[in-house]
Amino acid sequence: MLPPSVEEKAAAAVLNYNNSGLSVLEIPHRSEAFLEILHHARQLVKKILSLNNNMEVLFLQGGATMQFAQIPFNLLDEGRTAAYCNHGVWGEKAIKEAALFGEINIAASSSDRNYTYIQKELTLNGREDYLHITTNNTIEGTQWHSLPVVDVPLIADMSSDIFSRELDYNGLGLFYAGAQKNIGAAGVTLVVVNRHILPELKRKLPSILDYRNHIKAASLLNTAPVFAVYVSYLVLQWIDENGGVAAMQKRAAERADMLYRTIDSLPLFRSHVAVDDRSLMNAVFSIDDKTLEEAFIRFCEENGVMHIRGHRTAGGLRASMYNAMPLESVAKLCDLMRDFSHHNG
Repeated sequence: MLPPSVEEKAAAAVLNYNNSGLSVLEIPHRSEAFLEILHHARQLVKKILSLNNNMEVLFLQGGATMQFAQIPFNLLDEGRTAAYCNHGVWGEKAIKEAALFGEINIAASSSDRNYTYIQKELTLNGREDYLHITTNNTIEGTQWHSLPVVDVPLIADMSSDIFSRELDYNGLGLFYAGAQKNIGAAGVTLVVVNRHILPELKRKLPSILDYRNHIKAASLLNTAPVFAVYVSYLVLQWIDENGGVAAMQKRAAERADMLYRTIDSLPLFRSHVAVDDRSLMNAVFSIDDKTLEEAFIRFCEENGVMHIRGHRTAGGLRASMYNAMPLESVAKLCDLMRDFSHHNG
């Protein structure tokens, strides 16, 4: 979901960017106009997250899925070990890719309870080059509410909760996020890396996969996705103008509290996620009677509430509440849940 002001500015720029007579879709990726967009977008990331000069901001392509391979390619040398937390589908996918490059230690897993909680007690062997976590699990509806403290670089997939809360982002070795949740439109990936964690490797890296090359080229090693970066820039402006991550965190807590209180108050709906680990971004719940569940999805759509169906691999119901979601929208969903429950409970 994008803020309405961002949609309006992006739509206007498609027709005429900055009174240039050109669409933002037409400006060259090395033009002065785009270089200015990219520069300001990178600076806004640093400002909003209070990043120090060691943290390099990159706008890359390939989505978070590309990072599943690019991270171990750059950080896990031949014969070395990395630690990974397995708290759901995205952790599993990251582990699968990393295993191509070295030994993987599963430091924590919640597979024993179908990924309905965050296993926080870590098992590290002292030989790992880094620890990788997924901060928010969109499919399972769980979230790390405070980051683990470890003696190795902490790598975080923050695709679904980036810019939603205050954290010590400088304490991370690397974090990354696909834009399509809290940053902007699909097509670009934010990667922030502490340049001091990049090792000298035995293996040779393809130029396009080497973080150091992207740092030197300031995210312009290859043709940048101009429109996706531009929309991200507009969203970053919106976050900055609306109170930064502190305000986003407050809004997220209000939305989630309203929805979870409604779920817990209605016997028809059920949440299997551990209360302390419930995601502020993605509330996952269900109705035991699957016929009623389908009826509820149709009821929501008929009343203008879209995309309540759970992820295709998990089923059930899911309400995603990213930064741009107004509290009023969550209130409308809660009203529909009470109405439906009254007539079907």
